[in-house]
Amino acid sequence: MVPRPEELCVARGRQQAVPCNNIAFAIIANKSQLQKEPAMIDSASDVANGWKSKPSAPSMSDVYRSVAVQGTASSWRRAAAFIGPGYLVAVGYMDPGNWATSIAGGSRFGYTLLVVALISNIMAIILQSLCARLAIASGRDLAQACKDAYPKAVSRGLWVLAEIAIIATDIAEVIGTAIGLNLLFGIPLEIGVVITALDVFLILYLQRLGFRWVEALVIVLLAVIAVCFVLQIALADPEWGDVIRGFAPTTEIVTNPEMLYLALGILGATVMPHNLYLHSGIVQTRNYGDSLPEKREALKFATIDSTVALMFALSVNASILILAASTFNTTGRTEIAELGEAHSLLAPMLGAAIAPTLFGIALLCCGINSTVTATLAGQIVMEGFLDIKLPAWLRRLITRAIAIVPAAAITIWYGESGTAQLLILTQVILSLQLSFAVFPLVMFTADRRKMGDLVAPRALVAIAVFIAIVIAALNVKLLVDFLAAST
Repeated sequence: MVPRPEELCVARGRQQAVPCNNIAFAIIANKSQLQKEPAMIDSASDVANGWKSKPSAPSMSDVYRSVAVQGTASSWRRAAAFIGPGYLVAVGYMDPGNWATSIAGGSRFGYTLLVVALISNIMAIILQSLCARLAIASGRDLAQACKDAYPKAVSRGLWVLAEIAIIATDIAEVIGTAIGLNLLFGIPLEIGVVITALDVFLILYLQRLGFRWVEALVIVLLAVIAVCFVLQIALADPEWGDVIRGFAPTTEIVTNPEMLYLALGILGATVMPHNLYLHSGIVQTRNYGDSLPEKREALKFATIDSTVALMFALSVNASILILAASTFNTTGRTEIAELGEAHSLLAPMLGAAIAPTLFGIALLCCGINSTVTATLAGQIVMEGFLDIKLPAWLRRLITRAIAIVPAAAITIWYGESGTAQLLILTQVILSLQLSFAVFPLVMFTADRRKMGDLVAPRALVAIAVFIAIVIAALNVKLLVDFLAAST
C-alpha cells in the first residue's frame, strides 16, 4: 500500500527533523542532503517573518513532537497533554542553590527576603511564558533563535555564557545532591559527586520509554519534596503574621549591600538562564499542530502549565526561607548557611528526630531533579548554538561532561567546608549571566516579523523590558558594591 504524500511527509519529517510545511521537499529530502546543503532549508515564509533560515533540526529531535495532543478530544484532555514541561522548568527554581541562598537569607534577615522570592517568581512566570511563545510561534528554541539572529561571533559568545551558567547551575546541583547523599547515607562528598554524573543514563533510559516518563519522575520527586516541607513547616510553627509582613517590599534590600548580595543570589537562583533555554526546547515535545488556532491553544495551555508549576516552586522556596527564619533567626543563629549545619541543628531546635531526615530527603530529591533538567538544558544549548549532529546518547554525554567536570573539580577542591559560600556565589553568577538570555528573548518575542500573529502584546513586552532593565541595574549595583568593598 502506497502511503499518501502527507503521511510520507510526517514520517520523513520526524525521522530527519524536516518541517512538513513543504511536502514536496519532505519527500525528496534525505540525511545527506540536509547535512551538505543546509541552505535548502530556507523558506520564503521564514525570511518574510524575519528569520534568516530554518534550523537544520528541531530542538531535541529524538523527542520532538513525541507527545500527542488529541485534536478531537475535550479541552481538558488537551490541557492535560501539556502538563509536564512547566514542572521540569520549576525544578530549576528550587534546586540546591535556592536552598543555600534561602537558608542564608532566612537565618540572617528573617522573613525580610520573602518579597524577593515573590518578585523573582513573578519575573520567572513572565519570562517563561515568553519562552513558550517563542518556541510555539517560531518553532525554535532560544539558542536556535540567537544563532539565527546574531553574527557568529556574538552567538558563540552567548553560547559560552550559557555554558558558564549551566556549569554554575551544575556546581550547585552536584554539591546539593552530594550533601544529600552524605546526610542520609554517610556517602563521602567526593563519591557523591561521581554518583550525580549517572543521571545522564537515567535520562536516556526514561526517554527510550517516552518523554512523559522523564516528566513523571520529576513530578513524583516534587510531590515528595512538598510533603517533606509541609511536615517541617508544621514542626517549625512560624509566626504567620511575620511571614505575611515578609512579603511586603522594603528599601533596605537595595541599600544594605549584604542583603542585596543575598537578594541577587535568590534572584539568580530563581530566574535561571538555563531555564529559558530549557523551556523553549521541551515545549516542542508536544505535537500541537501547525495552524494558528492550534498554536494559540498550545500557548495558552503551556503558559498555564508553567504558571501553576512556578507557583508550586514559590511555595517550596518560601518554605525553605520560612523554615530557616523560624528555626534559626528567631533563636539568634543568624550565621547558618551550610546545608549540613542546618541539617544537624533541625532536630534539637524543632524537637523532632524526623526533621533532619525530611530535610535530607527533600534536598536529595531536589538535587536529582535538578541534574536531570540541567542535562536536558545543556543538550538544548549545545544543539541550538552549535548545530551538532550526534547520536542522542553521545550528545547528552558530551553536554553533561562539559558541565559536570568543572563542577565536580571545584566541589572536590572545596570539600565540605565552604560549600555554602560556593553555592551562593554560583547563584550570583547566574544572576549576572541572566541579562544575556533575557534581552534576546524579549527582543525576539516583541518582533512581529519573527513571531507573526503570536507576537507578544505591547503590555507584556513593556513588563518584560522593565524586568530586563531591573535585573541589569541590580547586577551593575552589585558589581559596583563589590569593587568598592575590594578597594
